[in-house]
Amino acid sequence: MESPYLSKKVRVKGIRKETHNTNTYTLETVDEPNSSFLFEAGQFVMLDVMGVGESAFTISSYPGDTSSFELTIRSVGRVTSAVHRLKVGDHVGIRGPYGNGWPLKRAVEKSLLIVSGGSGCAPLRPVILKHKSEQNIFLSLEILYGARTPGDVLYKKEFKEWSNLPRTRLHLTVDNVSPDVNWRHNVGVVTKLFNSMETFPDDSLVFICGPEIMMKYSVLSLLNLGFSEDQLFLSMERRMRCGIGLCGHCQIGPKYVCKDGPVFQYSELKRLPDHIV
Repeated sequence: MESPYLSKKVRVKGIRKETHNTNTYTLETVDEPNSSFLFEAGQFVMLDVMGVGESAFTISSYPGDTSSFELTIRSVGRVTSAVHRLKVGDHVGIRGPYGNGWPLKRAVEKSLLIVSGGSGCAPLRPVILKHKSEQNIFLSLEILYGARTPGDVLYKKEFKEWSNLPRTRLHLTVDNVSPDVNWRHNVGVVTKLFNSMETFPDDSLVFICGPEIMMKYSVLSLLNLGFSEDQLFLSMERRMRCGIGLCGHCQIGPKYVCKDGPVFQYSELKRLPDHIV
């Protein structure tokens, strides 16, 4: 019987710098050349840097491209620092994809609101790219994205293209701006963008990902605006260590983030211990 911890070898095909401490890595399979890598928006993989360790990362690329996939990784610890030392042509191991992703079937022909903060934009980028490639899926798409500073904003080069998509609105904000930085967008926490959004509770869904404090106040604000608990979906990628529900690190009551999530409907999440609101 094959071990569930056995990694597949993948090759670093490309590296794109996003910010001073975040890169997007394009990976392709090596063990099975030309094989398809199938995943759903919101799923994650366990990335193994040989001799260093393993960490969970949500896939950040378009699910319809099965020839390769992308991971957007911020350097914050031992494994991620090792990833940032990789070069094109280097090999790493992956397990997965794992978990339950965003409920895109439920979002068909509905208005979709995306609320993201910091690196939380990465798990939602596949949804935006799906809207770009399959433009008849959603009734409309509105993106609210906040970061700490302009230098921490991900995917800057894609914003113009996202804004020009049919039935799409993009709102940006940062917490702080230095006087010498040219920033033409909003300043303040992401929940301030709710004042200018055009998505209303009727026939809509909301996908949320970011720091837990940001998700907490986003949920509270959206509930006050008339959205129901069943309309809100949150990605809770945290404390995942094995990816397959065996180690128990990501357990929240009877649920495992890696197996039952990382995406949860808020009406389910609020009933669990250690919930965010």
